[in-house]
Amino acid sequence: MAKPVRVLLVENHKLVREGVAGLLRGLPNVEVVAQAADGYEALTLIKESRPTLVLTDIAMPNLNGMEMLARITKEYPEVRVLMISMYTDEEHVRHVLRLGAAGFLSKDSTPAELARAIEVVSQGKVYLSPKITSVLLDDYLSRLQGKRTESALQERSPLVHLTPRQREILQLVAEGRSTKDIAALLKMKVKTVEVHRARLMKRLDIHDTAGLVRYAVRYGIVVLE
Repeated sequence: MAKPVRVLLVENHKLVREGVAGLLRGLPNVEVVAQAADGYEALTLIKESRPTLVLTDIAMPNLNGMEMLARITKEYPEVRVLMISMYTDEEHVRHVLRLGAAGFLSKDSTPAELARAIEVVSQGKVYLSPKITSVLLDDYLSRLQGKRTESALQERSPLVHLTPRQREILQLVAEGRSTKDIAALLKMKVKTVEVHRARLMKRLDIHDTAGLVRYAVRYGIVVLE
Protein backbone atom coordinates (compact mmCIF):
# COMPACT_ATOMS: atom_id res chain seq x y z
CA MET A 1 0.00 0.00 0.00
CA ALA A 2 1.32 3.45 -0.96
CA LYS A 3 2.43 5.78 1.78
CA PRO A 4 -0.21 8.40 2.67
CA VAL A 5 0.19 11.90 1.28
CA ARG A 6 1.12 14.06 4.27
CA VAL A 7 -0.50 17.46 3.71
CA LEU A 8 0.30 20.79 5.33
CA LEU A 9 -2.68 23.10 4.69
CA VAL A 10 -1.95 26.85 4.57
CA GLU A 11 -4.88 29.30 4.53
CA ASN A 12 -5.38 32.42 6.63
CA HIS A 13 -9.18 32.22 6.81
CA LYS A 14 -9.97 29.71 9.54
CA LEU A 15 -13.44 28.80 8.28
CA VAL A 16 -12.13 28.12 4.77
CA ARG A 17 -9.15 26.22 6.17
CA GLU A 18 -11.35 23.96 8.28
CA GLY A 19 -13.63 23.31 5.31
CA VAL A 20 -10.75 22.26 3.07
CA ALA A 21 -9.26 20.17 5.90
CA GLY A 22 -12.58 18.34 6.16
CA LEU A 23 -12.51 17.58 2.44
CA LEU A 24 -8.93 16.33 2.66
CA ARG A 25 -9.71 14.02 5.59
CA GLY A 26 -12.38 12.40 3.48
CA LEU A 27 -9.90 11.46 0.76
CA PRO A 28 -8.27 8.03 0.75
CA ASN A 29 -4.55 7.92 1.47
CA VAL A 30 -4.41 11.60 2.52
CA GLU A 31 -3.39 12.76 5.98
CA VAL A 32 -3.61 16.37 7.17
CA VAL A 33 -0.53 16.62 9.40
CA ALA A 34 -0.67 20.37 10.16
CA GLN A 35 -2.44 23.64 9.41
CA ALA A 36 -0.99 27.15 9.17
CA ALA A 37 -2.42 30.65 8.81
CA ASP A 38 0.53 32.27 7.00
CA GLY A 39 3.84 31.54 5.35
CA TYR A 40 6.00 32.03 8.43
CA GLU A 41 3.95 29.56 10.45
CA ALA A 42 4.00 27.10 7.56
CA LEU A 43 7.80 27.19 7.27
CA THR A 44 8.08 26.40 10.98
CA LEU A 45 5.58 23.55 10.71
CA ILE A 46 7.40 21.98 7.77
CA LYS A 47 10.33 21.31 10.09
CA GLU A 48 8.06 19.79 12.72
CA SER A 49 5.50 17.82 10.68
CA ARG A 50 7.54 16.83 7.60
CA PRO A 51 4.74 17.01 5.01
CA THR A 52 5.13 15.60 1.52
CA LEU A 53 2.72 18.16 0.08
CA VAL A 54 1.89 21.77 0.96
CA LEU A 55 -1.53 23.00 -0.18
CA THR A 56 -1.54 26.79 0.00
CA ASP A 57 -3.28 29.97 -0.98
CA ILE A 58 -1.31 32.85 -2.53
CA ALA A 59 -2.77 35.83 -0.68
CA MET A 60 -1.96 35.61 3.04
CA PRO A 61 -0.80 38.08 5.70
CA ASN A 62 2.80 38.41 6.91
CA LEU A 63 4.37 36.11 4.29
CA ASN A 64 2.33 35.31 1.19
CA GLY A 65 2.20 32.04 -0.69
CA MET A 66 4.61 33.09 -3.45
CA GLU A 67 7.39 34.03 -1.05
CA MET A 68 6.74 30.90 1.01
CA LEU A 69 6.92 28.80 -2.17
CA ALA A 70 10.30 30.28 -3.09
CA ARG A 71 11.70 29.35 0.33
CA ILE A 72 10.24 25.85 0.29
CA THR A 73 11.72 25.19 -3.16
CA LYS A 74 15.13 26.28 -1.92
CA GLU A 75 15.13 24.77 1.58
CA TYR A 76 12.86 21.72 1.15
CA PRO A 77 13.09 20.66 -2.52
CA GLU A 78 11.55 17.28 -1.70
CA VAL A 79 8.27 18.92 -0.59
CA ARG A 80 5.71 19.42 -3.37
CA VAL A 81 3.62 22.62 -3.37
CA LEU A 82 0.11 22.85 -4.80
CA MET A 83 -1.22 26.41 -5.10
CA ILE A 84 -4.93 27.22 -4.90
CA SER A 85 -5.95 30.81 -5.55
CA MET A 86 -8.45 33.22 -7.03
CA TYR A 87 -5.53 34.80 -8.94
CA THR A 88 -5.66 32.82 -12.18
CA ASP A 89 -4.25 35.38 -14.64
CA GLU A 90 -1.24 34.24 -16.67
CA GLU A 91 1.11 36.56 -14.81
CA HIS A 92 0.49 34.91 -11.43
CA VAL A 93 0.42 31.41 -12.95
CA ARG A 94 3.74 31.88 -14.73
CA HIS A 95 5.33 33.40 -11.65
CA VAL A 96 4.42 30.56 -9.28
CA LEU A 97 5.44 27.93 -11.84
CA ARG A 98 8.83 29.63 -12.22
CA LEU A 99 9.15 29.53 -8.43
CA GLY A 100 8.69 25.76 -8.47
CA ALA A 101 5.00 25.05 -7.81
CA ALA A 102 3.96 21.51 -8.68
CA GLY A 103 0.41 22.51 -9.48
CA PHE A 104 -2.14 25.32 -9.60
CA LEU A 105 -5.88 25.20 -8.91
CA SER A 106 -8.42 28.00 -9.08
CA LYS A 107 -10.52 28.50 -5.95
CA ASP A 108 -13.67 27.58 -7.82
CA SER A 109 -12.38 24.04 -8.49
CA THR A 110 -14.53 21.11 -7.40
CA PRO A 111 -13.59 18.71 -4.57
CA ALA A 112 -13.11 15.99 -7.21
CA GLU A 113 -10.58 18.17 -9.02
CA LEU A 114 -8.75 18.86 -5.76
CA ALA A 115 -8.49 15.12 -5.16
CA ARG A 116 -7.19 14.58 -8.69
CA ALA A 117 -4.63 17.36 -8.32
CA ILE A 118 -3.27 15.89 -5.08
CA GLU A 119 -3.02 12.47 -6.70
CA VAL A 120 -1.12 13.82 -9.73
CA VAL A 121 1.22 16.09 -7.76
CA SER A 122 2.05 13.37 -5.22
CA GLN A 123 3.22 11.22 -8.15
CA GLY A 124 5.85 13.80 -9.04
CA LYS A 125 3.89 15.29 -11.94
CA VAL A 126 2.56 18.81 -12.52
CA TYR A 127 -1.17 19.54 -12.36
CA LEU A 128 -2.92 22.59 -13.80
CA SER A 129 -6.68 22.93 -13.63
CA PRO A 130 -8.47 23.30 -16.99
CA LYS A 131 -9.11 26.98 -16.25
CA ILE A 132 -5.38 27.59 -15.69
CA THR A 133 -4.44 25.62 -18.81
CA SER A 134 -6.86 27.72 -20.84
CA VAL A 135 -5.28 30.94 -19.54
CA LEU A 136 -1.79 29.76 -20.51
CA LEU A 137 -2.97 28.53 -23.90
CA ASP A 138 -4.60 31.87 -24.70
CA ASP A 139 -1.41 33.64 -23.67
CA TYR A 140 0.73 31.33 -25.82
CA LEU A 141 -1.48 31.78 -28.88
CA SER A 142 -1.52 35.56 -28.60
CA ARG A 143 2.27 35.63 -28.34
CA LEU A 144 2.54 33.22 -31.26
CA GLN A 145 0.49 35.64 -33.34
CA GLY A 146 2.92 38.41 -32.50
CA LYS A 147 0.57 40.38 -30.29
CA ARG A 148 2.91 40.22 -27.29
CA THR A 149 6.65 39.76 -26.94
CA GLU A 150 8.62 38.11 -24.18
CA SER A 151 10.13 41.48 -23.26
CA ALA A 152 6.64 42.91 -22.87
CA LEU A 153 5.71 39.95 -20.68
CA GLN A 154 8.70 40.59 -18.45
CA GLU A 155 7.71 44.24 -18.25
CA ARG A 156 4.32 43.13 -16.91
CA SER A 157 6.00 41.12 -14.16
CA PRO A 158 8.01 43.71 -12.19
CA LEU A 159 8.02 41.58 -9.04
CA VAL A 160 10.84 39.50 -10.52
CA HIS A 161 13.06 42.58 -10.31
CA LEU A 162 12.67 42.88 -6.53
CA THR A 163 14.76 40.92 -4.05
CA PRO A 164 12.96 38.44 -1.74
CA ARG A 165 13.60 40.78 1.19
CA GLN A 166 12.15 43.75 -0.71
CA ARG A 167 9.00 41.77 -1.57
CA GLU A 168 8.72 40.69 2.06
CA ILE A 169 8.97 44.26 3.34
CA LEU A 170 6.60 45.50 0.62
CA GLN A 171 3.92 43.12 1.88
CA LEU A 172 4.38 44.10 5.52
CA VAL A 173 4.33 47.84 4.72
CA ALA A 174 1.19 47.38 2.62
CA GLU A 175 -0.45 45.57 5.53
CA GLY A 176 0.06 48.68 7.67
CA ARG A 177 2.97 47.46 9.80
CA SER A 178 5.22 50.08 11.34
CA THR A 179 8.97 50.03 10.76
CA LYS A 180 9.45 48.96 14.37
CA ASP A 181 6.95 46.09 13.97
CA ILE A 182 8.64 44.92 10.77
CA ALA A 183 12.04 44.98 12.44
CA ALA A 184 10.73 42.86 15.32
CA LEU A 185 9.00 40.36 13.01
CA LEU A 186 12.02 39.93 10.73
CA LYS A 187 14.55 40.12 13.60
CA MET A 188 16.32 43.07 12.01
CA LYS A 189 17.46 46.49 13.17
CA VAL A 190 15.06 49.37 12.55
CA LYS A 191 17.75 51.14 10.54
CA THR A 192 18.16 48.09 8.29
CA VAL A 193 14.43 47.99 7.59
CA GLU A 194 14.53 51.70 6.72
CA VAL A 195 17.35 51.07 4.24
CA HIS A 196 15.45 48.20 2.57
CA ARG A 197 12.30 50.30 2.39
CA ALA A 198 14.17 53.25 0.84
CA ARG A 199 15.76 50.99 -1.79
CA LEU A 200 12.38 49.41 -2.50
CA MET A 201 10.72 52.77 -3.08
CA LYS A 202 13.59 53.88 -5.29
CA ARG A 203 13.43 50.67 -7.33
CA LEU A 204 9.67 51.07 -7.88
CA ASP A 205 9.83 54.85 -8.23
CA ILE A 206 7.11 55.11 -5.59
CA HIS A 207 7.46 57.80 -2.96
CA ASP A 208 4.72 57.25 -0.38
CA THR A 209 3.11 54.44 1.58
CA ALA A 210 -0.21 54.78 -0.24
CA GLY A 211 1.61 54.12 -3.49
CA LEU A 212 3.20 50.99 -2.07
CA VAL A 213 -0.21 49.75 -0.93
CA ARG A 214 -1.73 50.28 -4.38
CA TYR A 215 1.20 48.48 -5.98
CA ALA A 216 0.96 45.52 -3.58
CA VAL A 217 -2.78 45.17 -4.20
CA ARG A 218 -2.34 45.43 -7.97
CA TYR A 219 0.11 42.53 -8.07
CA GLY A 220 -1.67 40.33 -5.55
CA ILE A 221 0.86 40.66 -2.74
CA VAL A 222 -1.92 41.73 -0.39
CA VAL A 223 -5.69 41.58 -0.68
CA LEU A 224 -8.08 44.26 0.58
CA GLU A 225 -10.67 42.39 2.67
